Amino acid sequence: MSTKVDKLDSWQVHHESFREILGPSPSLDLLLQIDSYPFAHEAGVFIPSTDELFITSNQFADKDGSRKVQILKISLPTSGKTIKHEEITCPEIAMGNGGVNYGDDILFCAQGSMTQSSGLFKMSRTPPYATEPVITSFHSRPFNSVNDVVISQDGSIWFTDPPYGHEQGYRPPSTLPSQVYRFDPATSSIRAMADGFGRPNGICFSPDERIVYITDTDFVHGDGTIDGSRASTIYAFDVEQRHGQPVLLNRRLFAFADVGIPDGIKCDTNGNVYSGCGDGVNVWSPGGVLLGRILVDGGAANFCFGRGGELFILNEHRIWRAQLSKSVKGALLGI
Repeated sequence: MSTKVDKLDSWQVHHESFREILGPSPSLDLLLQIDSYPFAHEAGVFIPSTDELFITSNQFADKDGSRKVQILKISLPTSGKTIKHEEITCPEIAMGNGGVNYGDDILFCAQGSMTQSSGLFKMSRTPPYATEPVITSFHSRPFNSVNDVVISQDGSIWFTDPPYGHEQGYRPPSTLPSQVYRFDPATSSIRAMADGFGRPNGICFSPDERIVYITDTDFVHGDGTIDGSRASTIYAFDVEQRHGQPVLLNRRLFAFADVGIPDGIKCDTNGNVYSGCGDGVNVWSPGGVLLGRILVDGGAANFCFGRGGELFILNEHRIWRAQLSKSVKGALLGI
């Protein structure tokens, strides 16, 4: 039996509550397009004090033929100003990917290279964009190719580490399983928190941080092979305390993406779960019910919330701005 879908231009309504998220007059506008390379792929870090967006590109061939990832700063169009972008040179961050607000700085995932470490690097938001490593190994073992990251309210850093770098030919063979880690900067403690994934990718907390959501994008391997029998899945874990330390319990399948893979993932302050998928941004209720989709041709690897219902969607050669209900707020910044 087919499911009736209410399709309204750029929106698909699967459940009536999605209309509350959309608001009375949702819109989807193209902010920036660059045809020369896929500049809008990952990270998506919104800086409210300056109305800036930091992003990372997908891989592309540099002038010398080598593969690279470009970090960019997007100055958003506000108060009549036009949108601007700046390409940031940061050689310490090899093959940058996910990112998150980190105090006055930005924390980027470096997937690494054959000669440079994979790990987490802190970068200043202002020139000359001073950069320093935060962590680059699990004790004696180097990370595979760190992919995405989130900061807990207690200051700890949680991140995913799939083997995409080796599969795509720019990292040595993996010496660690595909796992999720927690790093405590206050004590320099690093712990493996969850395993059993094919390709752990996006990660975020529920607003109360009692649940962590982790996407598994095993459906697509780094060599480009696709297998419908592999995970294209969001898993949920309960975050509980044992002996004064957080542990992840009650792993369960939260949602399955039917188009592409669930890559970047975020929550709003009501606990709804958003993920960049092969057809745009899909939205689920806290109970795992698909509420609706923000449709973007070519899909979205990642996105981030702005303020008052803004959603900045990274669509490879384009950045889109979706305006949802002004009551919608991203859980990360709460604005």
